[in-house]
Parts: sequence; C-alpha cells; structure tokens
Amino acid sequence: MGSSSGSKSSNGDVKLLCFEIGYFNTTTQFIICSIGVFIFFILYGYFQELIFTLQDFKPYGWYLTFVQFIFYSIFGLIETQIRNDRHRKIPLKTYALLALLTVGTMGFSNASLGHLNYPTQVIFKCCKLIPVLVGSVLIQGKKYAPLDYFAAMMMCVGLIWFILADSKLSPIFDMIGLFQISSALFCDAAIGNVQEKAMKAHHASNAEIVLYSYFIGVFYILLYLLGSGDFLPAFNVCLEHKLETYGYGFIFSLTGYIGIQIVLQLVRTG
Repeated sequence: MGSSSGSKSSNGDVKLLCFEIGYFNTTTQFIICSIGVFIFFILYGYFQELIFTLQDFKPYGWYLTFVQFIFYSIFGLIETQIRNDRHRKIPLKTYALLALLTVGTMGFSNASLGHLNYPTQVIFKCCKLIPVLVGSVLIQGKKYAPLDYFAAMMMCVGLIWFILADSKLSPIFDMIGLFQISSALFCDAAIGNVQEKAMKAHHASNAEIVLYSYFIGVFYILLYLLGSGDFLPAFNVCLEHKLETYGYGFIFSLTGYIGIQIVLQLVRTG
C-alpha cells in the first residue's frame, strides 16, 4: 500500500475475495471496501431478522450459528482452492482462540434475538466501537488521544439515536438477552485485535483466517448443541421450515462471509 492516499498501491496483490483491487489508489480501495461493508452487512442483518420471525426457531440461535459456520467453512475452502492458498501460516493454537472468540461473538449475537427484538440488539451493536478500542489498547498496546475516545462515544450515541428515531418498535430489554449481547460485545473487543495481530505477524490471507477460524468453531458449537440437547429439536424445526432456515441461512451466511472478507481487507490495509 502506498503511503499517500492518492497514490497507487505498492502492493500488486491486494484482493477483495478473488478480485484484484491493488491497481486502485488507497482512497479508492477504502471507498470500495466501506461501501461493501454497508451493503453486505445490511443484507446480513435483514436476513438474520427474517429468520427469527419464525417463532418455532427463536430458541435455537446457536443452531443457526452452527449452520452459518458450516457455510463459512465451505466458502473459505472454495476460496482457498481458487486462490491456491493451501499452506496454513498462523499456528493452530491461535486459530483455536480465534474460533472460540468467533463462536462467542456470533453465537451470543444470534442467540440474543430469541430474547431481544432487533432494534434492541442493534442499539447494543452500535456500542461495539468502544470495547474494540479498549481491546486494541490492552491486546495490541495501541494509544489513542482523548479526542478519539470522545469521537467514538459520540458516534455510538448518534447511531443509537438514529436507530431509535427510525424504529417503529420499542426496545425490549430481557436480562438473558442483555447478557448474551453483552457477551458478544466482549468477544468483539478481542477478536478483531487478535485477528489484526495474527495477520500482521504471519501474513496470512483473509481466506485462510476465515476457513480455519470457522471450521474449528463448527466443532465447538456442535459440542455445545449436543451437550445442551438442542441439536435434535433445532434440526427437526429446520426440516419443517427448510426455506426459512436453510434457504435464508445460506443467503445470510453468504452476505456475512463477504462482509467479513471486506472487513479483514480493511484491517489489512489500515
């Protein structure tokens, strides 16, 4: 990447998914990635909420996460094969931690929708920037000026105000749901910083990080579902409503996967 935002990238192999964007200058790369994040995570949130309009499925947010992780693993495997990126660079113990954090942030987030309505969940997600900033200080030793913290806080307040002003539904505060979404935010505070640190230390590709993090996470979630006894009931509900669960789940996972890849590219070039 060039040091100037108006210059061409010095790295000839800057890819977004399988598309080369290195010939754009850094400002254009940032704009492309930023627009992509908005588009794909809006679609991600829409299909996530749509799946949980199925009342029978509300208690089974962890099963949705299980399905999501399987799709992400398949997408990651396909991408690594296309890019001929078959040699793991990051140690497995780091991926074991990343997988655990990923399971936490996505599993608790999905599960919280069984107890909170969507506006409430989004309000809490709007506060994600603050724990991520704190996590970057503790994990990576970064330093920020007081103005940076103030700007982050004002951004969170502005987003919450915008959501509340635009929403036709009042927030619903359920203690179990609040615990789950707070746990998701706690994992969020760590995961991005651990990813960034590992990417910079080992120069691993986005596809590798997604593949190993989510593939290992599949087994974590499977153990939880079998231990809690939720696997068979959730599986039976999904069989009765294939389109609303597996069908929408595929689109939900695909948009989320693309969104994550774009975020990782922003982290890599930031």
